[in-house]
Amino acid sequence: MKQVTKGQWGGYDTYILHSRELEVTLLPRLGNNVISLWDRKEERQILRTPDESDLAFYMQKPYHFGIPLLVPPGRIRKGQFRFGGASYQFVQNSAGDHHIHGLHRTQSWCVSDIEEDEDGCAVTTEFNTADDDSWMAQFPVPLRLEMTFRLQDARLQQTLKVTHLGDTSIPFGIGYHTWFMIDGQPQRWKLTLPAESIYELNDELLPSGNLLPLGPLDSLHHGMSLSGKDLDTVLRTGGQQPSEALLMRDDGYGIRYTADKDYFRHWVIYTKGLAEQYLCAEPYTWLPDAPNLDRDASFTGLITLNPGETLTLPSTLEILYPTL
Repeated sequence: MKQVTKGQWGGYDTYILHSRELEVTLLPRLGNNVISLWDRKEERQILRTPDESDLAFYMQKPYHFGIPLLVPPGRIRKGQFRFGGASYQFVQNSAGDHHIHGLHRTQSWCVSDIEEDEDGCAVTTEFNTADDDSWMAQFPVPLRLEMTFRLQDARLQQTLKVTHLGDTSIPFGIGYHTWFMIDGQPQRWKLTLPAESIYELNDELLPSGNLLPLGPLDSLHHGMSLSGKDLDTVLRTGGQQPSEALLMRDDGYGIRYTADKDYFRHWVIYTKGLAEQYLCAEPYTWLPDAPNLDRDASFTGLITLNPGETLTLPSTLEILYPTL
């Protein structure tokens, strides 16, 4: 069962990683998204997965499904910022003429390696930003992105490597807009997250630079029920505790979602209205609008990526099963 097979979705090749517990479907040619995470033991879909009839919508907003990579995540005021004496203008694609959720959408990644061994299986994919004219028009810096997906039993690890191929230092940030299914039963699920505080947002959903107390969300520390929750909230974990979201069902089934605490110090929790079908748990390395905030990198999470540097960012998704 520890193998990689090929399939099709919407006329595009997929790569499917198999273990006894899980089937993970990758769509490299349309943004390198994980579009399906099927739990073989529970016979349930863990992620919001697109139907092939959703292809047109997927092409427009791929970050509404699966585990999409955001480079960079969140909003940027008017799509504009300056860094190191250079000015950048990203496409204005959201309300208020702001930019949202980065330059990475449906670009075609190449599969560069497949591994199958006694412990598990893995697929490695690559994308060079210099191959994307739209990307380079907005962020004219050549980067090589390499992602390795490794499945071992009930554990999926994603490791992103970003190599700066240009000659000027740049601001960098990534995030994942991960869509977990809660099956129309929010009352059965609780979320635990080591949040310290809430980032205050203005009426355009841009950070003000101020922090607010957790208030009622203090229950995140010991398991917050999703029943009745309507959230689009940016939380600070600060890097002192593991950067980990734990989503547990009342029968002991759950999902542990862990990111590198040295970089992923911000999480967005989004329920798409009143929590019913979905919970988005979104680890970010930088705070939305980070380059425009008058705060230092320890607050914003902005990474300065220098020429020749490679940044390695691991994250892990593990399924937990009830103990009998």
